[in-house]
Amino acid sequence: MTKANKEKKTEEVILEAAKNIFQQKGMAGARMQEIADKAGINKAMLHYYYRSKQKLFEAVFKSAVRLMAPKIVNILTTEEHLFDKIRRFTNEYISFLQKHSFMPLFIINELNRNPNLLKEIFADKMDVQVKQNLINQINTMVDNKEIRPINPDQLLLDIMSLSAFPIIGKPLLKNILQKEDKAYKQLIKERKTYVAEFIINAIKKI
Repeated sequence: MTKANKEKKTEEVILEAAKNIFQQKGMAGARMQEIADKAGINKAMLHYYYRSKQKLFEAVFKSAVRLMAPKIVNILTTEEHLFDKIRRFTNEYISFLQKHSFMPLFIINELNRNPNLLKEIFADKMDVQVKQNLINQINTMVDNKEIRPINPDQLLLDIMSLSAFPIIGKPLLKNILQKEDKAYKQLIKERKTYVAEFIINAIKKI
C-alpha cells in the first residue's frame, strides 16, 4: 500500500470513529483521546490529521452532508414528472435516513451551533438554477391545472419533515405507537410510499 493510500485509509478510519463518538456524545462530550482509541491510533497521530476537535467535527459533518446533497440535486434536476420526483425523493430520502439515522439530529445540532457551515457545503451543488427548475415545473403544472397552486418551499418542507421526523423521533414514537423494532422498521418502510402518495393527493387537481 502506498503512503497516500495508507493515509487515506487512516483518515477514513478516523472519520468513522469520530462519527460514532460525536453521534453518541455530541461535540461537547466527545474527547480526542476517546476518538483516537476508537480509531486504534495514538492521540498524536489524530492531531496530525486534525489539529483540533472542531476541525474533526467539521470534517465529519461535511462528509455526512455530502452523502445526501447529490441525491437531492439529482432528483430535483431530472426531467421526470413532478409526481415521480416526489415518489423517488421520499423513497431515497427515507432509505438514506434509515441507513444514516444519526444525520438529522447531527445536522440540526450543528446548524444551531454554526448556521453558516451548511452554505459552503451546498454552495457548489444547490445553486439557484436547481430550485428554479422545480419552481418552473410546479408553475407549468399549475397553469395546466394538473395541481393546485403551491409554494415550492412548502412542498420541500412537507417532503423532508414528513420523511425525517419518524426517524428523528423514533424513541418517542415507538413508545406512543407501542411498536417493537421490527414493527417500527416495517412502518418506516411503508412510509416511503405513504408520504409520497399523501403529498401527491394533497396537491393534485381532482
